[in-house]
Amino acid sequence: MGRPCKSPISLEATPYYHCVSRCVRRAFLCGRDERTGRCFEHRRQWIEDRLLELVGVSALDICAYAVMSNHYHVVLHINAAQAEAWTLREVVDRWHQRCKGSPLSQRYARNEALNGAELARLREVATEWRARLMDISWFMRMLNESIARQANRKDGCTGRFWEGRFKSQALLDERALAAYMAYVDLNPIRAKMTDRPETSNHTSIQRRISAAQDGKQPQKLFPFVGNPRKPMPIGLPFQLQDYLELVDWSGRCLHEDKRGAINEQLPPILERLQIDPRHWLYLSRNLESRFTSLVGAAHSVRNACQQLGKRWAQGIRDCERYLSPPITS
Repeated sequence: MGRPCKSPISLEATPYYHCVSRCVRRAFLCGRDERTGRCFEHRRQWIEDRLLELVGVSALDICAYAVMSNHYHVVLHINAAQAEAWTLREVVDRWHQRCKGSPLSQRYARNEALNGAELARLREVATEWRARLMDISWFMRMLNESIARQANRKDGCTGRFWEGRFKSQALLDERALAAYMAYVDLNPIRAKMTDRPETSNHTSIQRRISAAQDGKQPQKLFPFVGNPRKPMPIGLPFQLQDYLELVDWSGRCLHEDKRGAINEQLPPILERLQIDPRHWLYLSRNLESRFTSLVGAAHSVRNACQQLGKRWAQGIRDCERYLSPPITS
């Protein structure tokens, strides 16, 4: 039996997901509303702060994010191993940072003695909390609800702030992951909000570049751990420098006066991932319009369809053309 289209998230397929939420009723997260003259730039900080706050207590890692005028993008990694390693105390403490919990969990947090039946009940409830702490739907719900309440309170109104459930896409392999991370990080450049990654405010790429200048990686972002190898540390399967060069190169090629030519000095990550540079530049502009719920090389999409009980995946021809390695004889 196939899964409903609105539920594409499954660890059976991949731990990486690209999520987008958009506003309704001409609501703005940032910038100036030309119709009313009101400025909403401060709301970009709201959502960035909330993202980083929530990821600090969840078993989810942020790979990339960008806060735009009336929507935001985030690429998330589900860290199931981290969640499974938490003790009961850790699960309760983390859940209390997001929700009130229950009278039983509050007693446990105060170190009050629980009898056997009470402890068994708490463990049962904590199993559900553990699952929610690594659940993208719960993460997005906690993020969007708090922003909507703040915005409505500030605007003195009620009603929907977000247009509906967030959109998510499963990123099935390294090519899809690199493409979507770069796509997210390049959003302000495509929107002509800035002309370079390091001045892209409220984005992960700006945070990564700032930390890299001090020889570090940002604490609240999923780290780059280098190209795949054994044993492989937990983190993004790319070299940090390669990725920063890729985003910088892509951003330069997105400028209007650079569309006709591609610099011969290609970032080495494109060669390793076996992605044609012209295909890469097309992806940098058209990812959202070309792909739906499953994204990756064609064989990765077919395998995921089998695991998820789906008969077919929309956009598989584009996956085959733009994200599949070339066939060698």
